[in-house]
Amino acid sequence: MSNKYYIKTFGCQMNEYDSEKIGGVLSKNIQLTETSAPEDADLIILNTCSIREKAEVKVFSDLGRFRELKEKNPALRIAVGGCVASQEGENIIKRAPYVDLVFGPQSLHRVSELLSKRESSGKPQIDISFPEIEKFDYLPIINKNHVSASVSIMEGCSKYCSFCVVPFTRGEEISRPLEGILNEIVRLTFNGVCEITLLGQNVNAYRGEMSNGDIADFALLLEYVAEIKEIKRIRFTTSHPNEMSDSLINCFSSIDKLAKTIHLPIQSGSDRVLSAMKRNYTTLEYRSIIRKIRKICPEISLTSDFIIGFPNETDKEFESTIKLMKDLEFDYSFSFLYSPRPGTPASYIDDNIPNKIKQQRLEKLQSLNMLQGKAYTELMQGTNQRVLFDHFSKKNKNILLGKTDNNRIVETNANSGLLNKFVNVKIAHANSKNLQIEPITS
Repeated sequence: MSNKYYIKTFGCQMNEYDSEKIGGVLSKNIQLTETSAPEDADLIILNTCSIREKAEVKVFSDLGRFRELKEKNPALRIAVGGCVASQEGENIIKRAPYVDLVFGPQSLHRVSELLSKRESSGKPQIDISFPEIEKFDYLPIINKNHVSASVSIMEGCSKYCSFCVVPFTRGEEISRPLEGILNEIVRLTFNGVCEITLLGQNVNAYRGEMSNGDIADFALLLEYVAEIKEIKRIRFTTSHPNEMSDSLINCFSSIDKLAKTIHLPIQSGSDRVLSAMKRNYTTLEYRSIIRKIRKICPEISLTSDFIIGFPNETDKEFESTIKLMKDLEFDYSFSFLYSPRPGTPASYIDDNIPNKIKQQRLEKLQSLNMLQGKAYTELMQGTNQRVLFDHFSKKNKNILLGKTDNNRIVETNANSGLLNKFVNVKIAHANSKNLQIEPITS
């Protein structure tokens, strides 16, 4: 091998975090450098997602394309990591025998070791084991001069929703010790990081061991992170309604550094559908949580996930989701057509809804949500916002871009001197996508 790797990431922020760490392992252990062109790479990695069927299909489509590269260059190594790797295991090799490595989310720290075994044995290597949080002891800190960074605080999920494969592909919920998380964040601040996003499949289910043997919940972790003076803004994703404790809700009032936004998946506005999904809460309970949050923090931005077309969803049940969207005034959210995943309980339910109807429902929900998100953007005109300016526009290098607490893109002149700075700004102009500002303090 020479010295280049190419990595393509599918799915969630957890996968983005994992991909960055895979790159760090390859750089540290075998001195590979990243390339953006797969045809220039000696190692191609697909870090996969299995939440929806289309992502999985895309993986095998890409593998077919990379097979042609390997036919031209037999020394090229191809690896499949992530949740599809964990789910399919050796079936990937059977379906695509030119794949050299298959590794799961919990064994990504072993990628250079697997590559070495592949070279010495001449055989494909598979490691989809679940060594709990061992990987965090081996993952290097990435020395990039970014002002924003993500930190994974836990792995897996123990909720076992009927539609979801995550408990099977990433294992059950395992929390990292508190001290290890804080050490990683402090080390990131040495490289200029001032904004942290805490990641987990159900991040608010965090229960990490402290050095004195006690257990810290997620609210306590937030308090500790807020005490790191170099950190100016804290975000987290993704949350589960069943873990929204009063102590966590109160953090939106007591911790100024905490971004005034929350992503809290509801999935459906129908109690019957929620029960079939095994979400273990009702719409009334969800509404109660939102009332508590908005009482503590009236300005909070609420986003969510919605699954449309769950097996046998009726028109009335779908309209309940539309009503929930209107009543709770969700900001821009994510919505998807239900996709049956192999082996999940929901995949065995006979479904009598035509795809055409499902697609019409999805379009109706998304149209409503786009209007609500646009209305939120327009209401921001004339308001004061906290913005971290961290990159230049790819289309126009004369424009500097940043984000508000609720993830709106803000534009200003590139020569403003605000790069990599938090600034309190007044929004001068607003449209459906971007905001323009008048700086007021820095």
